[in-house]
Order: sequence, then C-alpha cells, then structure tokens
Amino acid sequence: MNKNLFKIALFSILFLGFAACDKDSDTDENLLPSEVLKESYTIERFKVLNIATALPATAKLTWSVKDSIISEAADLDFISPFQKNYPLTLKVEMNGEIKIYSSAINVTKETGTYSKYISNVFDFRPAVGQFTNGIPEYVSGNTVSSMIAAAKKAIVGSNTTMISLGGFGGYVVFGFDHTIPNMNGRDFKVLGNAFWGNEANEARAGSCEPGIIMVAYDRNKNGKPDEDEWYEIAGSEYFKNTTVKNYEITYFKPDASKTPVAGTEFWQVNTEYIKWQDNAGKSGYKAQNVFHDQSYYPLWITDASYTLKGTRIADNFYDQSGEGSYWVGKSFEFGYADNAPNNDEASNIDISWAVDKNGKYIKLPGIDFVKIYTAINQEAGWLGEVSTEVSGAYDLHLN
Repeated sequence: MNKNLFKIALFSILFLGFAACDKDSDTDENLLPSEVLKESYTIERFKVLNIATALPATAKLTWSVKDSIISEAADLDFISPFQKNYPLTLKVEMNGEIKIYSSAINVTKETGTYSKYISNVFDFRPAVGQFTNGIPEYVSGNTVSSMIAAAKKAIVGSNTTMISLGGFGGYVVFGFDHTIPNMNGRDFKVLGNAFWGNEANEARAGSCEPGIIMVAYDRNKNGKPDEDEWYEIAGSEYFKNTTVKNYEITYFKPDASKTPVAGTEFWQVNTEYIKWQDNAGKSGYKAQNVFHDQSYYPLWITDASYTLKGTRIADNFYDQSGEGSYWVGKSFEFGYADNAPNNDEASNIDISWAVDKNGKYIKLPGIDFVKIYTAINQEAGWLGEVSTEVSGAYDLHLN
C-alpha cells in the first residue's frame, strides 16, 4: 500500500475514534443518573434535613410532597414540626429529558425537650431613652456582659418581664434552642407592651412603638448568629417611599457640667440633654423629662458617642388632642415588634416575609435567631421618645 494512503487511512480511523469517544462522553454527561435520592431519610422534628443532589446547574428541579411543590432549588432543606412520614418526589428536567425520583422523609420525635420560648440573649445595646438604665436596671459597675445577662433574665422563658430598647436603633439579639420552621402562615410571636387607646379616634391606635425584626438561620451550625446570616422581615412599610434604608444615628454622651435648658412645658426638664446627629444631615437633642431622672445614656458604654443603624420607618405618633395632652401611636399593618397588643394577629410574624439586603424575598427553612431594634426616631411630647419594648417571643408551631 502506498505509504501516504496508509497514513491517511490511519489518521481517519484515529480521528473517528476520538470523535466517537467525545460524543459518548457528551452523551454520558447529559444523561440523568438512575439514582439521585436515597430510598428514605430520617430526621427529628424541628431539625433541618439537607438533601444535596450534585446535579448539573442546567437541570431544572421540582421537589414535591404529594401534589404540593415545596422547593425548586438545587438542594432541598426540609423541616417539619410534625411527627409523620412525607412521600417525597423530585422531578428533574435537563436537555429535553425528564426523570422522576421518589423517596420518603420520616420525621421522628426529638430525643430531648424543646422550649417554645427564647432560650438565650446574645447582645443588648439600647439607644438613649427615658427607660435606659432602668429597664433592665443598671447597677454601678455593670459591664456589657452583665447588662446582656440582665436582658437575658428579663426575656428568656415563659415567666418574663420586659426590656426597653430606647430610641432609634437600640437593639436586642436572642435565640431559641431549636429551629423555628418556616411553614405556611405565621411562625412566631414577639411580645411587647403595645395597647389600644381607649380614647383614640382610630380603631388600631394607642401606644404602638414598632421595632424592625431581623431573622437568621444558623446555616453553619456554629450556635451563634453571623453577620451574613441576617435577613430583614419586610413589614407593611418596607417598600414604601416613606421608609429610609441604611439610616444611621449617633448619640453623644451628655455633658454633666452643662446647665440644663428648661422648656416651656412642665415636663421639659432639659431640652438640650443628649445631642444626636444622623447620616441625613439632621441633628438635634433628646430631651430629659420630669418623669425620669436617671441617665438616659447607657452608663456601661464608656465611649463619648456611639452609632446605631438600620431601616427607619415613618413617624407614627401624633397629637390627637391638638394641645399636647393626648398622643396616639398608630399600629402598622404587619411585620413589626411592639406594634400591636400581644393577643393580636399583628404581633405574629411570618418567616416568609424575610428579604435580603437588596429587598429580594429569601426562602429560609426556618430561623434560630432574632434581632429587634427600634424603627422610629421620634419624640411624642410628654410621652418621650418612641421606644420599642420586648417582653419575650415564642414559636407558634411548638406546643
């Protein structure tokens, strides 16, 4: 055979062989595997089961329990407060191929005993206010740690008292001994001291001092809330143009040697008591009133000033009397702490309202931690600053 013809024939055979291998390789990569799920999974109540599929990103997944779609994510995070068996179906579509995988999730009774109430307080930093250093009480020598312990004593468990968060930005961070599941409807209740006014002209108004609610799921299971795990509950005011995102306010420690500036009203002991300024170019003073003579600046904070930040919603208090004697705070529709009486549906929170920093709704399997901070920067006459109070919280799914 001619040597050139032989080389051409050999090259053609090799080329076709490689091409066939590549084609087979492409076909294998595009084929859906015969098995993706285990025959069954077992998980305790209130614990999150993660099922990872490792399927290509081009695959479209639909997870269902019976006929109800529960997720369309690549991996499934499943949690339930019920002791029962769930038939699980995974539908996968890729490159025109559709495959159905079946399994089951067996939810068992937990080995320990959970409390539906707050189990721990991680942080407490109130803003200035007439109840700061009083609720909870500051004792000389108290530190940041001892004041967090005082807040813990006040709001952990079922037999609680109350803490005040002071003016805008004052906050508390607490957690539960289990994951509160994100089910259909509202999932947990936040307790405060809001009430309807007997003489208020509006039906849902009285003393309502709304606080922003942040939630976190302990995804890395380290037992503490991390900065990248927080999401804001988008209450009824979140998307309104009256709401200010990324608001910051700085409070300055009062000068003890400065002569008080009395106001024209009987309750105005010092109208230039604590200076503040915000990142919107505004500044002013928090007044000291006749009803509270302790320091309004947290005495365990040694810095000459401190800054608090978050989402600020519109002022909700107004002088109904027109002469400064009867101030009324309106309740917002949903999604805030201390915004309605404890027996009202508006004090119940749906985890599905959580949004990321861009305002996009995020699907969390549940939450382990909650942060609450005062959402309003307003003085309501003789009533003083609008300040969110917290007297507890509990899981609505755990009896």
